[in-house]
Amino acid sequence: MFYHLEGVVSDIDINLAVIDCGGVGYAVNTTANTLSRLKVKEKAKIYISEYIKEDCFDLYGFATLSEKRCFEMLLTVSGIGPKAAQAILSTSTPEALAMAIMTGDEKAITVAQGVGKKIAQRVILELKDKVSKEANVVASEMPAVLTPADGDSRSDAVAALMVLGYSAPEINGVLRRMDVTGMTTEQIVKIALKNLM
Repeated sequence: MFYHLEGVVSDIDINLAVIDCGGVGYAVNTTANTLSRLKVKEKAKIYISEYIKEDCFDLYGFATLSEKRCFEMLLTVSGIGPKAAQAILSTSTPEALAMAIMTGDEKAITVAQGVGKKIAQRVILELKDKVSKEANVVASEMPAVLTPADGDSRSDAVAALMVLGYSAPEINGVLRRMDVTGMTTEQIVKIALKNLM
């Protein structure tokens, strides 16, 4: 099982990068966001998610663990395959996608090529339902003196981080060290992600 590949970028194509690791070139399907960080003949480290079926063994690679986790979370949605997940993450950062899911913003998801309204609704419905109960439990365990608005922002941030694939203990550990008073959901997510990385 691959966790990451580290080597020289030998070629870049549409949605694909070739990573040369000791003379072996690995074709890695990837997103526009990750491709924008890569340059031919420069060293790169790519986090890998494998997609294996009877007739294929494809590697999907991401510049950050957040993007990889978000890709794998999207694959749990019925009807979403790796190409659709890749398309969604090519038009949206993991943070923006998490916020779109938590706020029910279908338009932000349908911007992706080949992703229609029904798929966007399914992504929002399945992932929001999946994390909302757990997120409320984690948020309620957080010790702090908060206004109701702060509590809502924190709950939404917990849910957004869970959409990105982080576990309750990971999120709990980071948010316990943060003072979220007066912060928006987006601000909490950005700071928490920096600490989680």
